[in-house]
Amino acid sequence: MTRVKKGVHALKRRRSVLKQTKGFRHGRSTKERQAKEALLHAGAYAFAHRKDKKSHNRKLWNIKINAGARELGMSYSKLIDTLKKKNVLLDRKILSDLAEHHTATFARVVESVK
Repeated sequence: MTRVKKGVHALKRRRSVLKQTKGFRHGRSTKERQAKEALLHAGAYAFAHRKDKKSHNRKLWNIKINAGARELGMSYSKLIDTLKKKNVLLDRKILSDLAEHHTATFARVVESVK
């Protein structure tokens, strides 16, 4: 039976792992065993934090809307409540963008629901 040498494939796998861990700190970017473990953890964190990113963004939008609304003499909760009652279909992402970058438009939206 002939012997199977895996030199080419092992080297390819090693290079692939080390290429993916480029920029990691200490031995995690240069040592194959540490790099493999670092990649496994990185993948798990990336998966979990893709979900977390949505809630972080929503919290940030709420903060921006609250800051913009308070400048116009209204609290966040009262603004959202009146927007829902008046059937204004602007979501928090759009409202936060208006509050941050287009203050005049945001002010008109707030005045229209007061």
